[in-house]
Amino acid sequence: MDEKRGRRRWGCLWAVLAVAVALAVALGASGLIGRRLSAPGTMGEDQSPALKEVWAWGTGETKVVVVPLKGLIVLDRQSGLLGSAAGTADQALRAIRRATNDDRVEAIILEVDSGGGGITASDILYEALLGFRDAQAGRRIVAVFNDMAASGAYYVALAADHIVAHPTTITGSIGVLIESFNIRELGQKIGLKDVTIKSGANKDLLNPLGDLSDEQRRMLQGIVDELHGRFLQLVVERRGLPEEQVREIADGRIFTAGTALDLRLVDQIGYWEDAVDKTAELLKVQDIKVFRYEEHFSLAALLKAAQDWSPASAMLSRLSQVRFLYLWRL
Repeated sequence: MDEKRGRRRWGCLWAVLAVAVALAVALGASGLIGRRLSAPGTMGEDQSPALKEVWAWGTGETKVVVVPLKGLIVLDRQSGLLGSAAGTADQALRAIRRATNDDRVEAIILEVDSGGGGITASDILYEALLGFRDAQAGRRIVAVFNDMAASGAYYVALAADHIVAHPTTITGSIGVLIESFNIRELGQKIGLKDVTIKSGANKDLLNPLGDLSDEQRRMLQGIVDELHGRFLQLVVERRGLPEEQVREIADGRIFTAGTALDLRLVDQIGYWEDAVDKTAELLKVQDIKVFRYEEHFSLAALLKAAQDWSPASAMLSRLSQVRFLYLWRL
């Protein structure tokens, strides 16, 4: 019986592989794979990724790229069997770098639908957007918010010259947290004991089977306060707001689009078309031609993704991260 099960498993594996090969061949024959946009100049793939351009909107002569940013902002390079879902932080960063090194691209429309994520990931995307604008005179960035653009997502959007929020957008959540689990009492009830050999008193900080000392709590609070201070100062500088006003609202609270507009956290309430019109206005043209980027399909990438993909390990790697408050549901 076990031998039969083993044969079935191997048969299924070979069948999946055969389908993948056939799909790759078919896509190659149709021209959907194998055609790559060469990175400009002599830059490497990570510096200026080779991505496929798709005409998405408009008919003007001025080239603009839309960069979606959706879900949890984490630069973990994890992907599913068919690659990363559109709008991941990894794909957004690749798109920004590609646009930065294409001197024909005059603006980015950042389409945001995220409750935040990693502090470092958010900061890297923010700096990448600033790098896009600084690489060429006259470039502009317009952010358009969908359902949610809070915490780390709002941090990224601070790079924009203009922010358009959907009438039903939830935004804000200007704050930072460190979170962990403490299961010490549960461990005592079931006879689970912690055995940790450490080089110093703080090496097992946030051990789920131990408690924080007052000194350790102060240490962690200092880290949170410092990171929060950077976020706060970016809001002050990028939005041109008084620091006292920002401090009053930078306690993690969230806002509707209307309240955010009153607080000058966003510039306009509108829709995608309004973001397109504003981009054209900032570029001083009548119409713009918007492109989006897509990754090229390849059999090698598919097989690598199948080998590397591990949803469980990806989730575990995120549990202990220092991250912005992420609002999964309201």
